[in-house]
Amino acid sequence: MKKAKFILPVLICFLGWFSCKKEISIAQEGNLVPKTVEDDKTLPAISLNGTLLHAESFGSPDSAMVVVLHGGPGSDYRYLLNCKEFANQGYYLVFYDQRGSGLSKRHSKSSYSIQVMLDDLAAVISHYRKSTSQKVFLLGHSWGAMLATAYINKFPAAIDGAILAEPGGFIWEDIEDYVSRSRDIKITSETMSDLLYPDQFITGREDEHAILDYKYSLLGSFDDSKDSPIGNEGPLPFWRAGAIVNQALFEIGDKEKPNWTTHLQQFTTRVLFVYSERNRAYGLAHAQKVSSAYPHAELFKVYGAGHDMLSFPTGWNNFFPVGLNYLNSLK
Repeated sequence: MKKAKFILPVLICFLGWFSCKKEISIAQEGNLVPKTVEDDKTLPAISLNGTLLHAESFGSPDSAMVVVLHGGPGSDYRYLLNCKEFANQGYYLVFYDQRGSGLSKRHSKSSYSIQVMLDDLAAVISHYRKSTSQKVFLLGHSWGAMLATAYINKFPAAIDGAILAEPGGFIWEDIEDYVSRSRDIKITSETMSDLLYPDQFITGREDEHAILDYKYSLLGSFDDSKDSPIGNEGPLPFWRAGAIVNQALFEIGDKEKPNWTTHLQQFTTRVLFVYSERNRAYGLAHAQKVSSAYPHAELFKVYGAGHDMLSFPTGWNNFFPVGLNYLNSLK
């Protein structure tokens, strides 16, 4: 069992209560999950659109720009840092933790919307772009590929190309279909036991972000487990999982039933659509169905990898030459 790994921070806090005169709160910033840019001024950050985002860039600022969009909603860009390799090939790589995600500033649940996520992406591009002639590419993974498509659907002329790695879908029904298959956890499994066990010790209200973020990170452990159908090689590196933004955007999706394909026919540039060999919840059929919303989509299967094919050595080494060739063909 892996319970010891999961409850160690909680036990440390309990020991602190009994061994120290000053009580240590697990909800206090930095005690349970890392501090965000709002509380740690040493972190690289940009201020835009009414928020503070954890962000970094690599490569020459005058080169063609590649904006990397992480998954989740609520993950962060740490697991996608292999993409820095594109900077060594003449590209300007921009990474940012989306609003409420990773080390970026948290916000109240009611403040989130798909539109504000699109506005943030537009503001990030504007912040880093040096001229109107500078080409801009989007590289999105999972939810990040969905966000990239929502942006292209709204601004078909604004982007020069896109690499999309296993987006759940671009219409709500396809998203629900994929999520239901990728989160098929057996109620009697060891993984489910690990996820439920900490609830005996910690609970969190909607405004207790650190506690909720910690608990949400435990759910992410399912993706590395033997029970998961998505086929990852192991645990992903990450800073903080944003529970509130994840819940908010899923609730918005369930209510609004978005369709991000209404204007994709206007985007005639070829897109590179990537899916993995080992993700049993995805497969060729789902890749063909989702990618068909684009008039010109090139499918590429990454062998020896699962859903997070951009993060582990085998998947990255198989993907990188193809991704580089795609960008070079449009540069």
